[in-house]
Formats: sequence, C-alpha cells, structure tokens
Amino acid sequence: MKAPIFKRFNFTMALQWLIFLPIILPLCIIFGALQGILNMVEKMAQRMWMDMEL
Repeated sequence: MKAPIFKRFNFTMALQWLIFLPIILPLCIIFGALQGILNMVEKMAQRMWMDMEL
C-alpha cells in the first residue's frame, strides 16, 4: 500500500502557528542573543582571571 500524498490539513494547528509564531520567534531571537552575550562575558572573565594569575 502506498502512503497518501496529501494528508488532511489541520486548520487549528495552522491557526495556532500563525497566532503564536510572531510571539515565539522574537522571544527566541532575544533570548539567544542574551545567552550569547552572557557566554561571551563569562569567557572573557575567565581569560582575564587566568591572565591576572600569571
């Protein structure tokens, strides 16, 4: 048996994506940027600490 090419389109799921995507996407971008900044500050602090110990 072949699998059907077209599945039934889930309109409620599409509506949820259309509603929540504009909310979720900027939040992900902002939190990813903040995480990158914090990781870079932590690396910089560790390098400064290692340099000062020498």
